[in-house]
Amino acid sequence: MAERQDATSHPASRSGRAPVAEPPALGPTPEELPLELRRRTLSGPLRIVVAIATAAAILLAVNQLFNLRLLGFAMLDPQYLYLLALVLLAVAFLTFPAHAGAPLDRVPWYDVVLALAAIVVVGYFVLTADRALRLGWEFSAPPTAFYFSVAFWLLILEGARRTGGWIIFAVVLVFSLYPTFADQVPGPIQGFRQTFYDTIVFHVISSESALGIPMRSFGQLVVGFILFGATLQYTGGGKFFNDLAFALVGRFRGGAGKVAIFASGFMGSMSGSVISNVLTTGTVTIPAMKKSGFPPRYAAGTEACASTGGVLMPPVMGATAFIMASFLGRPYAEIVLAAAIPSILFYFGIFVQLDAYAGRNGLRGMEKHELPTLGATIKQGWPYILVFAVLIYFMMFRRQETIAPFYATALLLFINQLFPSTRFSLKGFVDLFVNVGRALAELVALLLGVGLVVGAFSATGLAGTLVNDLVFLAGREALPLLLMGALTAFVFGMGMTVTACYIFLAVVLAPALIQVGLDPLAVHLFILYWGMVSFITPPVALGAFAAATVAGTTPMRSAFAAMRLGSVIYVIPFFFVLNPALIGQGSPGEVATVFVTALVGVFFIGSALQGYVTGIGTMRDGIVGYAARGSLLVAGLFFASPGAAGIGLTHMHMSGIGLALGLPALLLTWRDARARPARDGATWRSE
Repeated sequence: MAERQDATSHPASRSGRAPVAEPPALGPTPEELPLELRRRTLSGPLRIVVAIATAAAILLAVNQLFNLRLLGFAMLDPQYLYLLALVLLAVAFLTFPAHAGAPLDRVPWYDVVLALAAIVVVGYFVLTADRALRLGWEFSAPPTAFYFSVAFWLLILEGARRTGGWIIFAVVLVFSLYPTFADQVPGPIQGFRQTFYDTIVFHVISSESALGIPMRSFGQLVVGFILFGATLQYTGGGKFFNDLAFALVGRFRGGAGKVAIFASGFMGSMSGSVISNVLTTGTVTIPAMKKSGFPPRYAAGTEACASTGGVLMPPVMGATAFIMASFLGRPYAEIVLAAAIPSILFYFGIFVQLDAYAGRNGLRGMEKHELPTLGATIKQGWPYILVFAVLIYFMMFRRQETIAPFYATALLLFINQLFPSTRFSLKGFVDLFVNVGRALAELVALLLGVGLVVGAFSATGLAGTLVNDLVFLAGREALPLLLMGALTAFVFGMGMTVTACYIFLAVVLAPALIQVGLDPLAVHLFILYWGMVSFITPPVALGAFAAATVAGTTPMRSAFAAMRLGSVIYVIPFFFVLNPALIGQGSPGEVATVFVTALVGVFFIGSALQGYVTGIGTMRDGIVGYAARGSLLVAGLFFASPGAAGIGLTHMHMSGIGLALGLPALLLTWRDARARPARDGATWRSE
């Protein structure tokens, strides 16, 4: 089994081969990261406290989801969710600093006070959950419950600010108070007014706000997958996937960049976190890319794109696929199959551009002696393959998505403890639980805030009217509504985790898109994709920022490189939501046709952006060359587009136009390549 993940380790080191590059010893320091990405390094008793608290939260989830009744009785859902909030909100205050200047090597007294306040305040609701349900406190709460509700509301706001930043804090604050002035706002977003007393009580005690859909999804589906993803990383999963990618594609032209695609895609699908994926696989792939000749900004952009796409890649997709299946009431397997084609197109777009960049700049593959062998990699990484198979079995065949990650995690830890070289000591388990606790606490703090926004819509009756208003503003036309939806998803994706952003948009935005006749599954994938765009798009671009700190370059340069490499992510969601055949919704012949033409389109787009056509050669410079690249880019869009029924053009008509636009550019490039030295030809494998 692979050794535990270490930022200083190298994928080839286990087989005794020379390292590809010497990565940074520790990656980016916490001080180099923006507030939303900073984590406090705990030590001493508080580190033990956080580990115990995290273990208690996981045990609580296991007890509830497996119906073990370890406490001797069946716990009410509100009690269960309050307990999760109690533990993990307290952990959030201990692990996430209050401001940029807050110490990261110790816990200030005020954070300890906030953690204790979270325990006391939320503990009140744990103890009174049964009475609140029986007496209908959400409609008529006693004064004591109101005061505790105000305190809980303030704690949620502070937790959302620390984990999501000031933008998320402002959104949650304004929307949570929206019911108190809903009758004073303009017509389209006007709602029923409530008093401050009733609003705050509704937020905290009802099952439609703080403890609404976001927290219920977390308690039922997300906990297990975050635990599994963190355990996979900590036991060396990132190292195994790096090794596997190096063995598979490291020898090809621009191989180090292609390694990042495969390694980050595999790992991101399991972990569900863009940032942790960048900081895990990126500490190996980015230095390897730099040594191979990729500029730092390009190496960082590649890693940011690949890590972002991992969350969109089946079969696991973080935990989002299971939440999506729950929202849509469809089997998990159907979600995975639908997500496959867009994910392939996204990664194919990155692959084409990397190969074109390597071809244009003469970058070669890595030497054989620098790479691990495939056989040795699989031999040492067989536990991950077995665990992955168990996870898929429980999800696909047993349809037990809720408990599948717990079985997979238990098996992974059991195998890990069998080998002396990987066996966890007590300190190792403490480190694991602290890392899991951080991830769980971050998500709970955000989801409680998202719940307040959703609850405000419910309390004012805006949830139903907002859908109609959005449809009205768009003139009942799908494209304007999709553009509004893409912008909304992008803005909310700036400060939220993937899961939190998706849940919020699925509740608020998806119904409006579905009402204009769009396919529900395509709509949910659309908002998921556009919620991810902010990880590689300025001004925030958290994925590119994290990668830039590893690569030693500026965040903005990395972000613009990532935007170029990941350009397909901006257009593919529009294509599959307007033509569901791109997500497998159609006859086999139709699906195959649109998939093949979309691949051609993505190939054209990637080639045009890099100025190099694999198999032909470099596109010329100058006015004629840029015109040819522009023509090839537009041709790619026509190939991948779903058709334009409004003007009588089918998908095949659009592909025909694309061929007419792209063929002259390809012929010109072919003629130029024949006139150049033979070295300008395209070769996929290093010599």
